Amino acid sequence: MKRSLHNNIKTIYLIGFFQSFMVVIPVFVPLLQGHGLSMSQVLQTQALFALTIALCEVPSGYIADMWGRRNAILVGSALNALGFFSLLWADSFVDFLLYELILGIGFSLISGADLALLYDTELYLADNGVPGGAGAGKSLSRLISIEAAASGIGGIVASVLLFWSLELVVAVQAFTGFLPALLGLTLLEVPRAKGQGHAAEGNHSDNAKRIADVLLFGKPVVLWTAFAIAVFGLLAIYVFWIYQKYWELQGVPLNWFGFIWAAFALTVSVSARYSDALEKRLGTRGLLVLIATLPLLGLLGMAFGAGWLGVMFGFAIQFSRGVSMSLFYEALNSRVPGEFRATINSLVNLGIRAIFIVSGPVLGVALDSMGMSNTLIALAMVFTPLMGLVLVPLVGRIRREATQESTATATA
Repeated sequence: MKRSLHNNIKTIYLIGFFQSFMVVIPVFVPLLQGHGLSMSQVLQTQALFALTIALCEVPSGYIADMWGRRNAILVGSALNALGFFSLLWADSFVDFLLYELILGIGFSLISGADLALLYDTELYLADNGVPGGAGAGKSLSRLISIEAAASGIGGIVASVLLFWSLELVVAVQAFTGFLPALLGLTLLEVPRAKGQGHAAEGNHSDNAKRIADVLLFGKPVVLWTAFAIAVFGLLAIYVFWIYQKYWELQGVPLNWFGFIWAAFALTVSVSARYSDALEKRLGTRGLLVLIATLPLLGLLGMAFGAGWLGVMFGFAIQFSRGVSMSLFYEALNSRVPGEFRATINSLVNLGIRAIFIVSGPVLGVALDSMGMSNTLIALAMVFTPLMGLVLVPLVGRIRREATQESTATATA
């Protein structure tokens, strides 16, 4: 059983790889524009995706905690496969809305469940003396790194496929979209560790109160880490959908989109992989300052830069993205109880998507009316105080927690 559980780690890595190996994403904006959609409509499709996740995120995370993370991953992967398959006949605004609706449900089921299953697998193996695991924290960093690398490889493949046609990109995406569902069949649910109950053991009201206690009244670092994930995650979604339009305006040929996407994804992958080493060198405070400064530098550099110089500034945002994801998600998951880990991860993701529901279409209108440079400057002006508002209290809570732990150790 323990040896089989060890295979969970590699399987989740593979699922994460193929979920992020989306060859259609690096050219998704040109694809939709080719079907007659404006940037406002493109962002409206993403707002629907965010709305679907907002409605399903927490219930799906709770379902994963009650009925098993494996089951949630299986159903979510199957829905994603159906969504990607629907791209083969998608041609109108409504068709792409349907596509985003299906994917929203699918990704919401997987979101949080994969992290929770990976984390719980590592903890269970460590508690039972099974060698070979990387450790819970390192596994999360590796998963983020693998997903980013897969996105990069998908970008390279997309650029190669574009030498033939954009339709071939869609066809390959429809095929590879089924692989996570097949891999999910080999996963095993992790037995609950000693002292950990199952979310379904209490009634739903009691469980909700316990989850609220963890987030709001538990360790203060948990709440402020959740805020930080929401702020940095929201910025990441904004630039995710700005990049392709930005490259187009800078005169970058479409065939280069995938290669740039691959380089950006590789930057996220490498920075996530070595985030631990950076934290040891710079300290937590220094690392937080770095990941707050780089995105602002990237936004302003893109706004005032021209051509390839502006494109290069995007690397600063991607580097920050990799480090911040690894740092914040490890900090969150290491401080929450295992029985509600998927639910809490889903709640955090919900915060990001809920804001994007309203702001996503506004961003699209801003791009169509204000222009790219003014929109990037506006984002920098909005996120500068937001990052300060979440990171300054977070640093204070981390210091206080470290002091309390040192005092407890000294008196033990």
